[in-house]
Amino acid sequence: MQVRVLSRVRGTQWYVVVTLESDISVPDVPVHGRAIGIDLGLQRFLTASDRSFQERPKFFKSMQRKLKLLQRRAARKQKGSQNWEKAQVEVARMHHRIANRRKDFHLKTAHQLCDRAQTIFAEDLNVKGLTRGMLRKDCVDAAFGQFLSLTEWVCWKRGVYFAKVNPNGTSQTCPNCFATVSKGLEVREHHCPECGYRTHRDTPSASLRERAAAEMVLHRGLENVVTQGLWGMETACQVGLSGVYDLDKWRGARIPNREAGKPAL
Repeated sequence: MQVRVLSRVRGTQWYVVVTLESDISVPDVPVHGRAIGIDLGLQRFLTASDRSFQERPKFFKSMQRKLKLLQRRAARKQKGSQNWEKAQVEVARMHHRIANRRKDFHLKTAHQLCDRAQTIFAEDLNVKGLTRGMLRKDCVDAAFGQFLSLTEWVCWKRGVYFAKVNPNGTSQTCPNCFATVSKGLEVREHHCPECGYRTHRDTPSASLRERAAAEMVLHRGLENVVTQGLWGMETACQVGLSGVYDLDKWRGARIPNREAGKPAL
């Protein structure tokens, strides 16, 4: 047993973390049930292949004005004085509040995903690289790395299979014919000139481009599962790209040579 005592908010909040070691081995969660792919972004925090999406709350930006005011007040105090220490605690509490709101949003979103699917695929993002670009403030505020880590933990706890896939070119590849379709960030929908594939718009605010990327994430995840031998000898094309897969129903039907793009009946 290991016990750690953690201090937060400049010593005003204390937490005790107890770690227990056991000989019990928990088996890995198998691939099963309904499968979805998710695409993370800044315009919309999350877009799933089942046509659902989650808007991105701007936790830091929404509190930035108040945080700047507290920091300005703290800077005017004499360093080392009691008033200076009180002002520093107020700033630390604001940072702690922002972090708690972000973590609460990530956990709730992860549980919502687990409610809708038993197999989840996500992009293996280069989180450090995202925090060095022009949009680093927005990327840090979104905290994609924390969300993926919490989602993996929630999936393990709830018996949902979770895996990451290669993110390169997911938004530049057609999920129907796999042709390369170059698109700039200003292009918010996917339309393939090769096969004419266009994802359907369910709501006025749905992003077709992000939806296509989520479908591509789902396809890559299924292909990886087949390659690793975790899901028999089937292929993602045989399952049919419908945006949502029910692996258990398809495996029970055992319908071979179905055309890609045709969902199971």
